[in-house]
Amino acid sequence: MVENCGAGEKTGEGRDCLLGEASGAVSSYALELNLTDSEKATCLYAKWQMNITIRYETTDKHNKTVTISDFGAATYNGSSCGDDQNGPKIAVQFGSGFSWIVNFTKMIISAYSVDTISFSYNTNDNTTFPDAEEKGVFTVFDPVALRIPLNNIFRCSSLSTLEKSNVVQHYWDVHVQAFVQNGTVSTKELLCDKDKTLTTVKPIIPTTGPSPTTKPSPKEKPKIGSYSVVNSNGTCLLATMGLQLNITHDKVASVININPNQTEYTGSCHPQTALLSLSSTTIKYLDFVFAVKNENRFYLKEVNVSMYLFNGTVFSIANNNLSYWDAPLGSSYMCNKEQTVSVSGLFQINTFDLRVQPFNVMEGKYSTAQECSLDDDTILIPIIVGAGLSGLIIVIVIAYLIGRRKSYAGYQTL
Repeated sequence: MVENCGAGEKTGEGRDCLLGEASGAVSSYALELNLTDSEKATCLYAKWQMNITIRYETTDKHNKTVTISDFGAATYNGSSCGDDQNGPKIAVQFGSGFSWIVNFTKMIISAYSVDTISFSYNTNDNTTFPDAEEKGVFTVFDPVALRIPLNNIFRCSSLSTLEKSNVVQHYWDVHVQAFVQNGTVSTKELLCDKDKTLTTVKPIIPTTGPSPTTKPSPKEKPKIGSYSVVNSNGTCLLATMGLQLNITHDKVASVININPNQTEYTGSCHPQTALLSLSSTTIKYLDFVFAVKNENRFYLKEVNVSMYLFNGTVFSIANNNLSYWDAPLGSSYMCNKEQTVSVSGLFQINTFDLRVQPFNVMEGKYSTAQECSLDDDTILIPIIVGAGLSGLIIVIVIAYLIGRRKSYAGYQTL
């Protein structure tokens, strides 16, 4: 499946477009290659999931993105076990002119490496890249230099991201072994660092309620974290906030506070969109996608999450049709009071002491803030004044009526 969308949209389980319209749980397609040699013995095995997002400029100078997430019709022409001159290679073809290649090299007697991953796409295809300004075949190379012991299969269930030029590649549920010994895929595993953390750190067990009509036990206010994104021009995105996740899964509600001290963050900045992505041992990704509207304001357009729940299942939600945290370009958005971002009926985010600026950051500092209505106390002034005047008028009227009553009684006595 190839998704075309304007800047800042998303689809698919992986993430990004940046990926088609998606709300609720999302799915993806696994690729699998069992390559055999001339004696029909397995020499290379790989199984993985991925999606790839390409950003390109249109003839009217706008940015569009294309996300490839369906590889059901992929072919593996050119994949090889390697020989004395060349190392093993995974070559995958899909869609209209897309090519994805992984090269392996035997380093020493006891190890080999994943050298490079290259991806090629052709913008001459008007169906996939409508109105592309620049036509031609483009290739991006990502050096990987991942060392794997021989007779080990590399496994990484966690999300990995490669980003270069206008291409973002996401991988997860990866299993790969080159130089397979004696035709048998090894049972020895080399885990990626993120998976090692997942297996050694005690998972966060959220508070749960017995039924969907029972609210989870309230948790204490989350810690405030500071996050930033840096590009070639310096800091391009700033965010400070405490985050509390409210999740309903299989009729069980839970509340999870994000600990910024155990959270990694990354992102990207573009003229019309900006991305802040958080991850941890239990969160594969939590994406906040910002967009520009009317050329003079920004807002939170999209939130995507995929995370492990306490029972080991993966919970994924995406919504690219939000409208929160609206503020003028050149300023920041601030809301100190608790605020709720409703991503779906199953997933909400409570924010505390929020301040964010995804565009036009100068010298790595926040610009003047536009406060949310919850923080705006100025509206209370006319209410207080009006209430005071109303009370004063009531007192005067009561005093007047009492005074008249006494005067009337005096006249009757005379």
